[in-house]
Amino acid sequence: MNLPSEFVRNIEGVFGETGRQFLAGLPALIAEASQRWGLTDVQPSPTLSYNFVAFAARGEEQVVLKMSVPNRESRSEMAALRLFHGEGACRLIDYEEERYWMLLERLKPGVMLSTLEDDEEATHIAANVMQKIWRPVESASLLAQSQSFIQLSDWFDGLKKIRPMFHGGTGPFNAKLLARVEGSVKDLFLENHQPVLMHGDFHHFNILSSERGWLIIDPKGVIGPACYEVGPFLMNPWGDLLSGPNYQQMTRRRIDILHERLGFERERIREWGLAHAVLSAWWSIEDHTDEEYALAFAEMIADLN
Repeated sequence: MNLPSEFVRNIEGVFGETGRQFLAGLPALIAEASQRWGLTDVQPSPTLSYNFVAFAARGEEQVVLKMSVPNRESRSEMAALRLFHGEGACRLIDYEEERYWMLLERLKPGVMLSTLEDDEEATHIAANVMQKIWRPVESASLLAQSQSFIQLSDWFDGLKKIRPMFHGGTGPFNAKLLARVEGSVKDLFLENHQPVLMHGDFHHFNILSSERGWLIIDPKGVIGPACYEVGPFLMNPWGDLLSGPNYQQMTRRRIDILHERLGFERERIREWGLAHAVLSAWWSIEDHTDEEYALAFAEMIADLN
């Protein structure tokens, strides 16, 4: 099976031997899932990253097949999609939890939010979608499944590994910015807003157009303070934002819109954006990928007035 080299590197780099076994068995897995769900014309997505995703037909219906290396995030995604129930999100048609397989609604036209030229319009759309998908933790259905989801606090515990890795130093991280995030994270988790189930990787490439409006795909299924959701959005489109004209002014305007639409204080939005950027840089270091963009964004948003 001819798979993109970047996809193969991602799977092997993150999942090691388990990932190599997954790739080796992928043709048989696709055949088995196709028989299970009556799929034909299975065509891999041209933009594979960390999951195998393919477009397929099931009779007259167009669907998406998603298969993952066994991991916690995949299970959390399935649980989140079940609770979202198509409200602001693509529909989960069927799934095999033990196999880490999902059969999903295919969104048409399926254009990414990143294609919109009007950034203010895109930010308003993003705010609308956030409000549709967030689920209060105290809801009975969510409480019953709370162990299925990722805890945002677990992600930020990862920052405790930075100084030991660099023998008490901060490596490529700006020492003042890292100390600022280390000090602010505790306060950010004590904000007055109640924890919610959120997407967790909410950005322009995970928001697609459909006949039902703009919808999210690929939720991580994360529980934590809702304002964290703005962090990934602020620093995307990844790699392009900081090369555009007036990116500081655009970021300020995004913060203004998110403040107006979601009710979060501007300073808190900025601090979550900074915290997420530092966390993203740490993840890049762990995954042996380039952390420079995330660090550059952290520097920019930290100095934003």
